[in-house]
Amino acid sequence: MLELTEAARTAIRTAIDGAGQPVAGLRIMVQSGGCAGLRYGMALELVAGEDDVVIEAGDVMVLLDPQSRYFLDGATVDFVTRLDGSGFVFDNPNAASTCGCGKSFC
Repeated sequence: MLELTEAARTAIRTAIDGAGQPVAGLRIMVQSGGCAGLRYGMALELVAGEDDVVIEAGDVMVLLDPQSRYFLDGATVDFVTRLDGSGFVFDNPNAASTCGCGKSFC
């Protein structure tokens, strides 16, 4: 199952609260692309899809499509703030390798 750190949950809650409309949750997805073949994506969703897996992580809901669930099983999502910027970071044991920029994997 996908895990979220407290920092990630706080960042997601902030995004949901700032959406200006009711949101079902945050979709975390794995898509084709990036230098290593696969990349992560995120989007606020108004409704969950029929086939979505819904993960309750504290007071936030995460939505995963079946394919993304396969790639994200056992992964941890964190939110970090560094000198070079802030954002979500994935620690994914299913990633055989990552690209040099750290934004994609295979």
